Amino acid sequence: MRIGLFATCLGDTLFPDAVKATALLLARLGHEVVFPPEQTCCGQMHVNTGYQREPVPLVRGFAEQFGDASIEAVVMPSGSCAGSVRHQHEIVAARYGDAALRAGVATVKEKTYELSEFLVDVLGTTDVGAYFPHRVTYHPTCHSLRMLRVGEKPVRLLRAVEDIDLVELPEADVCCGFGGTFAVKNADTSTGMLHDKVGHITSTGAAVCTAGDSSCLMHIGGGLSRIKSGTRTLHLAQILAATRTAPYVPTEAVR
Repeated sequence: MRIGLFATCLGDTLFPDAVKATALLLARLGHEVVFPPEQTCCGQMHVNTGYQREPVPLVRGFAEQFGDASIEAVVMPSGSCAGSVRHQHEIVAARYGDAALRAGVATVKEKTYELSEFLVDVLGTTDVGAYFPHRVTYHPTCHSLRMLRVGEKPVRLLRAVEDIDLVELPEADVCCGFGGTFAVKNADTSTGMLHDKVGHITSTGAAVCTAGDSSCLMHIGGGLSRIKSGTRTLHLAQILAATRTAPYVPTEAVR
């Protein structure tokens, strides 16, 4: 299958290892991964903040970059960005776009997936040959859980990882408090939510907290580092990309 990889703006600027891991994983599974070079932001942050007209050029650019018929699927290591493409782009195009934009958005929407749902629903696999001999807990991000409804797909993938010690996160489905600009506009509430999430993560004794969105992991990772918990955050793609022959090697030892 020929797969178009969308890096997301956060992945491109702050978390490129998650994007690289996604590409390596898909290639290891036997697929051709292409990276349209002119891709930018999906426009989610504009829409979430109430600026629905402003992201029209971004939505148009996404539809043009990934609308090539030779690209059979568009995959991204982000539930929130996949949710934006599948739900928000249609709203923006309907309100402020022309017929060509509406058609382009409809075409790309149907072949856009978050990584875990692509692996499970499209490729029909849960065992991707990963190896990760560490204690891990999983945080289901809000957009993947509530907008995309990926459900247990990421957990099913993690359970199949060789030698992983997967522990359940208490109150896993509760938001971490990030929410993009929510964390800025409602800092006190966001901090309180993060405090609760960090407490639940540390209670598991996990060496790694994983999720499908780098944005939430950035927020959680900040909270964990401030209390010097020793627990690191790592994108789901990086765990799934690790193998016995190419294991994940942290900068510091994980327990």
